[in-house]
Amino acid sequence: MFLLRILKGDRGGQLFLLVLLLVLIAVPLLNGLPADHPAHVSTYTVTLLGKYLTYALLAVAVDLVWGYLGILSLGHAAFFALGGYAMGMYLMRQIGERGVYGNPELPDFMVFLNWQELPWFWYGFDQFWFAALMVFLAPGILAFVFGWLAFRSRVTGVYLSIITQALTYALMLAFFRNEMGFGGNNGLTDFKEILGFSLQSDSTRIGLFIASGVALAVGYLICRALVRSRLGRVAMAIRDAENRTRFVGYRVENVKLAIFTFSAMLAGLAGALYVPQVGIINPGEFAPLNSIEVVIWVAMGGRATLYGAVLGAVGVNYAKTWFTGAFPEFWLFALGGLFVLVTLLLPRGIAGLFRRRGDSA
Repeated sequence: MFLLRILKGDRGGQLFLLVLLLVLIAVPLLNGLPADHPAHVSTYTVTLLGKYLTYALLAVAVDLVWGYLGILSLGHAAFFALGGYAMGMYLMRQIGERGVYGNPELPDFMVFLNWQELPWFWYGFDQFWFAALMVFLAPGILAFVFGWLAFRSRVTGVYLSIITQALTYALMLAFFRNEMGFGGNNGLTDFKEILGFSLQSDSTRIGLFIASGVALAVGYLICRALVRSRLGRVAMAIRDAENRTRFVGYRVENVKLAIFTFSAMLAGLAGALYVPQVGIINPGEFAPLNSIEVVIWVAMGGRATLYGAVLGAVGVNYAKTWFTGAFPEFWLFALGGLFVLVTLLLPRGIAGLFRRRGDSA
């Protein structure tokens, strides 16, 4: 009953969840077929699909703040990367212990840089529960502090977008520095296992793929419940007429802060699921261009639909995979052309083709 109430009037969301469920069932089964079977899905493809699902979760997080709150964030890559680094630090700590004193073994990049002991901010990451907590807390705290300062100063529009972009750029420059203790240019890589399971095994890859799909479904449902709630209605009022909403008596800053912080934590979860599947996290994930690409996914899929963000993320990244393999030098031109075409011909995005007049926002 709860799910029916959340998804009432959301035909696109219902179809998306049904397709997602079928994919999560079918892909593991097809992966288990013999390698020479025509319907076999390779482990490489499973990992690629898992990566697409984490991108889709990131896109849903961006659509929540842009589509329903009116905040064009060009810095969500920072929250995605922070969640990824939290998971990467846990994976790096799974290399065991050495020495008779039981000191934790230093990651290889620290040994290379002649570090004598583990930095204090790495302690605790040998425990999964602590790393999982930091996956949410690191981006959440950053978003809370940033939002508290920005929203109470009433920074809006393009100025807020520029500040979010500056935030992720500053973090990228900081993480590039070796003395920060996060691997510098190379970042964190060469992961071996997660929760005692080898990251190279097919079963672990399948498990991560399913976890990504479940996280996407749960994230979608929570966001859908949020936008249908009283808080969500106030958020849309802020999007459409912020000053009027403030004059009515609502604490606009608090609404913005709550939703922006939650969105950042969702992006952090996406980053945490992304890292063990791709096998690396480096400062390049903070690049402002990554945040801009996410905005393009949402715009092309359909802003303020949530499921449209999923369509855009999966569709664009599939096209990117194909183009960069066949015509790598033309990908950016293709992306720009596709974005222009969708903007001109489908102002409501791809999801606009599937939305009926009776659908609710």
